[in-house]
Amino acid sequence: MASKIYNVGIVGYGFSAKVFQIPFVKEVPELKLYAIVQRTPKPDDDAEEDHPGVKSFRTTEEMVQDPAIDVVIITTAPDSHVELSKLALEAGKHVVCEKPFTPTTQEADELIAIAKKNNKQLAVFQNRRWDADFVTLSKLVKNGSLGRISEFETHFDRHRPEVPAADSHKWKHKSIPGNTAIHDLGSHLLDQAVHLLGLPKRVTGFIGSARGVTSSSFEDSFTVLLHYADGSMVTAKATVVSPEEEQLRFWVRGDKGSFKKYHLDIQEEQLKAGMTPQDKGYGCEPSERYGTLTTIHNGKPVKEVVPTVEAPTYTEYYRKLVRALNGEGELPASGVEAREIIRLIELARESSRTGRTLDV
Repeated sequence: MASKIYNVGIVGYGFSAKVFQIPFVKEVPELKLYAIVQRTPKPDDDAEEDHPGVKSFRTTEEMVQDPAIDVVIITTAPDSHVELSKLALEAGKHVVCEKPFTPTTQEADELIAIAKKNNKQLAVFQNRRWDADFVTLSKLVKNGSLGRISEFETHFDRHRPEVPAADSHKWKHKSIPGNTAIHDLGSHLLDQAVHLLGLPKRVTGFIGSARGVTSSSFEDSFTVLLHYADGSMVTAKATVVSPEEEQLRFWVRGDKGSFKKYHLDIQEEQLKAGMTPQDKGYGCEPSERYGTLTTIHNGKPVKEVVPTVEAPTYTEYYRKLVRALNGEGELPASGVEAREIIRLIELARESSRTGRTLDV
C-alpha cells in the first residue's frame, strides 16, 4: 500500500522557513510542500516565485481553512506562536511550532490541551537533537566511555559585543515575550541536556546582558546550572562577548573520561552558504573540527581524537514526524517535552531575579 502523503503549510517565509524547514520537508517523500503564508512579498523575496505550484496565502486564518492541509509549521516570531498554533489546531491540523515553544508554561499547557481535545499532534522544532556533535557525545555517554557524568558543560558562545542597530523590520533583538537569549539559544542547550540526562532537581540562573546596560534591556546572555540528584551538574551557557578563535561547544567530564569539542555543528553554516541536504558532504565535519576523548590508562590521561559521526541530519526530525503521524513512534520533540524546557527557562529567570536556587 502506498504511503500517505501529508500536505504541509508553512506560516512565515523568513530565515527559519527558508533555511531550517523547507529544505528538510522536501527531503521526506511522505511530505509535500503545499502552501506558504507570506504577508508581504517583495520583488526579490516572493514565495510564489521561489516555489512554483505551491499555494500562497496572506494570512494564517485563510490558510488553515484549506481542507487539503494536514500539517502546519509555525516559523514566526515567538510572541505569535500561541495564537497561530491555536488557530491551526482548532482547524484540525497537526502542528510543528518553532522553538521557543511558548513564552510561558501556562500558554504551553493551553496548546497541549487544545491538541489533545482535537486529537492532533503537537510538535516543537528541536532540530539540534540531530546536531552531529551532540549525536557523537550522546553515543559516548550512552556506551559508558565517560562513566558517571560529573559535569556537563554546553556552550553557544559568539563574539558580537556591538549593540545591534535598531531595525523596525527585525524582531530578533527586540524585548518581546519569549525573545531572549535563553529562550532562543537556551531552548536548544537545555533541550539537549534534558533529552540526554533527564530533568534536574534544581536550577540556578544568571541572566542579563554581556554587552552591559543597553537602552533595550535585551537579555543577550545567560548561564544556567542544572543540579541533578546524583550530584552531577549541567552548565548551559551563551554569551555575545567571547573573543576566541575557536569557541568551546562541549566539555563533558565523567569518572572514566572527558570529552571536549570546539565549534558549532556545521549544518547551519552549510545551509547559510547555500548547501542543501542532498549535497555531498552536507552535515559532515572536517577532521580539524573533531572533538577529543581523554581517558585514564595506567594512571595517566591519554587523549585521542574522536571523529564526529555522520549524523542523520535535521531531515531525521521530519522522518520521525511522519512515523508519529502514521502511529509508528513518538514525536521527534513533543509539546509536552518542550513545555518542560519552558519551565526550566522560567525557573532560571526567577532564580536570576531573586538570587536563589530553585527546585524543579
